[in-house]
Amino acid sequence: MPEPRRRTVVVGGGVAGLTAARDLAAAGRDVLVLEGAPRTGGKLLTGSVGGVQVDLGAESMLARRPEGVDLARDLGMRVVHPATTSSSVWTHGALRPLPRSVMGVPGDVEQVAGSGVLSDAGVERLRHETPGRPLADGEDVSVGELVASRLGDEVVDRLVEPLLGGVYAGHARLLSARATVPQLVAWSGEASLVTAAARAGSAAPGPVFAGIVGGLGRMPLALNEGLEVRTDAPVRGLRRTPTGFALVVGPTVAAEEVLADEVVLATPAAPTARLLADVSPVAAAELAGVEYASMAVVTLAFAAADLPELPGSGFLVPPVDGRTIKAATFSFAKWDWVREAGATSGGLLVLRTSVGRHREESVLQVPDEDLVAASLVDLAEATGLAARPVDSRVQRWGGGLPQYAVGHLARVARIREAVTAVPGLAVCGAAYDGVGIPAVIASARRAAAMLTQAE
Repeated sequence: MPEPRRRTVVVGGGVAGLTAARDLAAAGRDVLVLEGAPRTGGKLLTGSVGGVQVDLGAESMLARRPEGVDLARDLGMRVVHPATTSSSVWTHGALRPLPRSVMGVPGDVEQVAGSGVLSDAGVERLRHETPGRPLADGEDVSVGELVASRLGDEVVDRLVEPLLGGVYAGHARLLSARATVPQLVAWSGEASLVTAAARAGSAAPGPVFAGIVGGLGRMPLALNEGLEVRTDAPVRGLRRTPTGFALVVGPTVAAEEVLADEVVLATPAAPTARLLADVSPVAAAELAGVEYASMAVVTLAFAAADLPELPGSGFLVPPVDGRTIKAATFSFAKWDWVREAGATSGGLLVLRTSVGRHREESVLQVPDEDLVAASLVDLAEATGLAARPVDSRVQRWGGGLPQYAVGHLARVARIREAVTAVPGLAVCGAAYDGVGIPAVIASARRAAAMLTQAE
């Protein structure tokens, strides 16, 4: 029996697709969500490590944008902030305090000098900042180029790179300043980036990050409620019809056709490009040019008695230092709920490392046990941790993070212009306006509003 015609089909069951579907359902739409994987949630996922239920994907969201925190509270979830936010940089053979900064642009030269993160020559270069010119409207450069031209290469290599690597798994000299750190573009004509960063840091209100008790991976489960969601339902084709769209759904040996008046594509750039090849060739060509980075999260559970005292909430690792891990998060110290969950599971402490950067996929092409072993080697050298974990889990995120290359915002504008020319079609997700949870939610709400306001 053929699938009945739907008013709206949302393709993709990550936080973007589920948020768009929720908004459209609230507007009175008959909505069906199609997700190709066995579960919804995308990069939001919880799982058990040593009996402790923790996040295996994203574990925090920006608190200074309201979308993520507001949605979590709307879903009845308890929003919390890190118990400690002091972080280190593992560089020059030691853990050194991470200076206050705006995505690696420091606001206090003396604090940087005291941290030991930069060499004496790097600090002197920072003290003698090179004046710059304001970027013209629409002009874009890489974050690395902009910062290095003003503050020197060392600031990029040892401060900007590890922070951008944590957010995008990318490289500062390839990522767009306008798309990833727009504050830098706004400050480009000022006499001093350091002074601008100091001013921004002193004016910033409230906590930077937020989480959810029990993990961010609970959010998709709550978003699912009240929605019609089909998992294991890959969408393999999309075409226009005289009255809307036809979607080819399911395995090739048992595909079915689903008809819809409207379609929201909340999928990564590559599958979105494939689906739009005939519907919007211009958008498809632009989306095909968006590269992605792969990474893995290695979660480790230790007996509390075996763990040495660890400083702060974790540390970042500059790629120039040649380590395997790019960051470590001491989850038990960062989140009270993780510490409490570990205590009730036999006195365990949970921490995690992350591995993998853009165009460095070879690091991940090893068995899980090798990633665990490499993480333990780096943790031992950085912190003195010599214990063996009682349990471990490797969660791989292949092609998980879109890379916002120079010119990304102009690319997104061209995509949206082409998509808008197709009535009843919208796109959303991490490929467009930001990879963080609040930005993805905003992207979803923009897509839903495009359809409802077109009536």
